[in-house]
Amino acid sequence: MDISVLGGLVVRENGVSIAPTAPKPRQVLALLAFNADQVVSVATLSEELWGARPPRSAKATLQTYVLQLRELIASALLQDPAGAAPRTAKDVLVTAPGGYMLKTSHADSDVQEFERLAGLGYRSMDAGDYTAAARQLREALALWKGDVLTDVQTGPQLSREARRLEESRLCALDQRIEAELRIGRHRELLGELSALVSRYPTHEALHGQFMVALHRSGRRSEALETYQRLRRTLVRDLGLEPSPGIRKLQRSLLMTGPEQAPHTAVAVGHGVERRAHAI
Repeated sequence: MDISVLGGLVVRENGVSIAPTAPKPRQVLALLAFNADQVVSVATLSEELWGARPPRSAKATLQTYVLQLRELIASALLQDPAGAAPRTAKDVLVTAPGGYMLKTSHADSDVQEFERLAGLGYRSMDAGDYTAAARQLREALALWKGDVLTDVQTGPQLSREARRLEESRLCALDQRIEAELRIGRHRELLGELSALVSRYPTHEALHGQFMVALHRSGRRSEALETYQRLRRTLVRDLGLEPSPGIRKLQRSLLMTGPEQAPHTAVAVGHGVERRAHAI
């Protein structure tokens, strides 16, 4: 089975889509796919679909959604290879005590691949191999085709999963930029960082990286204005002053030439500080 959630929902068996178009069954499949090969309780599915006050017909309605998913799965199983052990839709979308499980037989998952590549990138960063880290983290981020589950309505369970993955994405992005700064690609990063600080106006690490990239490109006044803009936003929107790390970076840029600009990992807590950023 192939599962993709880093963008729209795609679930395929034998290359055939088993994702329904109706919103509620699609939501059920998304939650089962996030928890592939694990039992998801009826209570959890009910909370996802209807919140804290499910209708009296919730259990029967959920069973209807499961039947609709099994119809799609049954069609996909017609493409099983000749000679393969026979399977039914109930073997794939399994009824378990208290819930349901999507049995994937070790699915190809874009989330798992993202986490694998990001982990390689973090280990390369720790080893000081910034070229490899930049490449591995670029490959991890390339798996994202948009925001998580852009074509699925989300309740509390899926919303939590989406927030978790967005945090992981930002961490990988932050470290990829840090790696590229370490190998001298500051000019190539200027356009991307300009867009990122606009999207995340209180994200201190991204602002710090933008400041360093500007400073190393001979644009110190713009680097210092970036700090002032961040400070105004933090004070106005959150009632907070910039953290000690970003203040230290600002002082360092005031006192050094472009070639001595510090690394943001040193100045802003290893490049992963994202206190109170807005997603």
